[in-house]
Amino acid sequence: MAGDSRVLMDHNMEIGVTPAQVKKLPKHLREPQISTERTHLISDPVKKPRQRYVQKDGKCNVHHGNVQETYRYLSDLFTTLVDLRWRFSFLIFTLVYIINWLFFGFLWWLIALIRGDLVHSDEEGWTPCVENLNSFVSAFLFSIETETTIGYGYRVITEKCPEGIILLLVQAILGSIVNAMMVGCMFVKISQPKNRAETLMFSHKAVISVRDNKMCLMFRVGDLRNSHIVEASIRAKLIRSQQTKEGEFIPLNQTDINIGFDTGDDRLFLVSPLIISHEINEKSPFWELSMAQMEKEEFEIVVILEGMVEATGMTCQARSSYLDTEVLWGYRFTPVLSLEKGFYEVDYNNFHDVYETNTPTCSAKELAAKFRDEPLLPQLPLLSPSDPKTHIFDRLSQQDPLSRDEERQERDSAGDRGETNGSAAALEEPPLADGLPD
Repeated sequence: MAGDSRVLMDHNMEIGVTPAQVKKLPKHLREPQISTERTHLISDPVKKPRQRYVQKDGKCNVHHGNVQETYRYLSDLFTTLVDLRWRFSFLIFTLVYIINWLFFGFLWWLIALIRGDLVHSDEEGWTPCVENLNSFVSAFLFSIETETTIGYGYRVITEKCPEGIILLLVQAILGSIVNAMMVGCMFVKISQPKNRAETLMFSHKAVISVRDNKMCLMFRVGDLRNSHIVEASIRAKLIRSQQTKEGEFIPLNQTDINIGFDTGDDRLFLVSPLIISHEINEKSPFWELSMAQMEKEEFEIVVILEGMVEATGMTCQARSSYLDTEVLWGYRFTPVLSLEKGFYEVDYNNFHDVYETNTPTCSAKELAAKFRDEPLLPQLPLLSPSDPKTHIFDRLSQQDPLSRDEERQERDSAGDRGETNGSAAALEEPPLADGLPD
């Protein structure tokens, strides 16, 4: 056993496997690791801080400057109003109504002034355009009552004022348009699915480790609500600067990262937290990167989760990103799902937690070549070690398939000869009854 373990250790060191247990350093040389309730912060080597393209909360860190054609924003006024911040939305909402009421109040006051209602309003037999309208304040109040359809009954328009009737029709129509636009903007802004994305979680770190003898890049997603995301799908982009063969420099070049588009694994049933895996193969941008090379690279992985909100049917999008310093080599995610009595329970305290695992430090390309040459780990017996059939299985599993076929043919031919020889021997054999005692 000691010899086997020594051979296995030498084999692991030869292919670059990180040992599970590393010899502890002295206390004064060890770096303290800070832990929180949600995650374990892994001490990373000090690198030059770089600017994020997408923040952790999904906001894009891009500002548009020197925009000359600002009139384009006014051509799509509704979207412009919806995209405004809440304080500006409330300000515009209030100003639009106040200016509208003041404008029509001024027109009612102007009609009363031209007709002489402000001068002759107290005379008997005088029929004004609007009864009890004797100042600008009363005209402003009448404008509010007309547009909001309050109708106190104190100030009313008379039938002997055609210009007032036309103004009443115009204010009613324009007031309905203003109400529809402003209330619609507020409703859309309130019901925006951006708030739904707040309950969609992404792990703080991404990890790289071996899955089914293949190097994989993984991160975890989860949904905190009981109402699920319908038609959920996820995709990922690699953001890094690139220089072409012709010498052209492309800043923040975007490259697709396949996380199951061809197999359908990108379509999620997000009832419990899922670990999204990207297989690092020949088409992956990380195919030739080893652990040492990965530490020198500067990149950012942007992940985008899309789907429809079950309650409203509106499309929701949640985003997050991982810098090169947030991709941990040789780690896996801690399981969060456990089986209880009659249900499955998700422990979100472990959602961001990771643990170290044996992982080759070579690139995925080198690892695939080593797997083609020889397996990474020795084959384990399928039966119990105490079962004597295990040794038979090991011996058979180590034989070449051609030698097993030849052995089977020899055994079959020997069996045929044995049946013939057995028949002849039975004829020559004396009867058993002669050898029995009387």
